[in-house]
Amino acid sequence: MVKAPLAKRRATRKKAEKVEKNSKLGSGARFKAIEAEAKASGARNPAAVAASAGRKKYGKTKMTKMATAGRRR
Repeated sequence: MVKAPLAKRRATRKKAEKVEKNSKLGSGARFKAIEAEAKASGARNPAAVAASAGRKKYGKTKMTKMATAGRRR
């Protein structure tokens, strides 16, 4: 994938930071924001990047619980 222009990447990062502060844990908004940020940075699989970051931050068990709750919605 090709990286987005620097201005777009910065705007995406700023939006992700805002979402992280304002969204509720487990809503999926944080995951989507990180996924969009990874896509703007040129990641091949942005969902995998977001899942990896979530596992690193919350641990395997908590991330699995959030993922299953997200699938139920």
